[in-house]
Amino acid sequence: MATKPVIVTTWRFGVAASALGYELLASGARAVDAIEAAANVIELNPEVNSVGYGGLPNAEGVVELDAAIMDGPTHSAGAVGAVTGIRTPISLARRVMEQSPHTMLVGENAVRYARAHGFIEEELLTDAACVRWLEWQKSRTAADVAHFDLGPREGIDLRKLNRPLTPDDHDTIGLCALDAEGNLAAGCTTSGMAWKTPGRVGDSPVIGSGLYVDNVIGAAAGTGHGDEMMKACLSYRVVQEMERGLTPTEACVAAIRYLLKKRPPELHNHYGAALIAVRKDGLVGAAATRSGFQAPDRLWQWAVGTGQTELREGPYATETELLPSLV
Repeated sequence: MATKPVIVTTWRFGVAASALGYELLASGARAVDAIEAAANVIELNPEVNSVGYGGLPNAEGVVELDAAIMDGPTHSAGAVGAVTGIRTPISLARRVMEQSPHTMLVGENAVRYARAHGFIEEELLTDAACVRWLEWQKSRTAADVAHFDLGPREGIDLRKLNRPLTPDDHDTIGLCALDAEGNLAAGCTTSGMAWKTPGRVGDSPVIGSGLYVDNVIGAAAGTGHGDEMMKACLSYRVVQEMERGLTPTEACVAAIRYLLKKRPPELHNHYGAALIAVRKDGLVGAAATRSGFQAPDRLWQWAVGTGQTELREGPYATETELLPSLV
């Protein structure tokens, strides 16, 4: 029996990814193919300064990328970390998944693997990202999640979908898809923390943290402060909660509440996290912490492709607040 396909992506810039992803799904493409192609749209966009080409560099001015992809029907996964010179790291992660006996390759050896499999090395640091790095060098502030490195901006209406991209438009892109055959897949790709210590790898390429798929239950992916999110295996937890019977949104809220419970309350403002999920029946959902993801500093927005791509906002969760359906 055919299933109505759907793709969900993080952030406002995910609209373009969801639009292409759904077009492919509607034409009969597999979920894993739609995930890769949709992610490539953002990886190759130099205006998105937290993913792929144009991503903000590490402390030494080098752009290091992380990515992962997971295929529901085979329960296989591939990931790469701290990769330089490859503009589409999710495609390299898929190559690792399908053509190697391993799940993750990192650093220079991942680049060597890319060369051996026909990937072309290209410059990742754009002029705009280089200017940002040079400005950071003057102050030498600590590494930070890309979208947390800028505060509120007067005169910017974050709710306008058609406004030009700004430096605020950045963070990991997570993607979850369900195809017409009822199969699931997920992906995650990022340049990680701006000005990070060279070699740092966050949650994005870690299976169970940045993304997770169980083809019988659902798929989940995350964005936010990866060093904290990976300690809670958030994407895996979302899928577990859906298995218990929660809706995708309820499962995302429950996972975020778990994260906050495990972190010192006085430091909650430093642990921003957001999650998206798709259940096996096509129901979608999401949730984010209030810290770092709610106006005026930010809006937690995520895109849903089901024929007409829709941008949604929220919900936001804290350790003590529950959605009405969870009370």
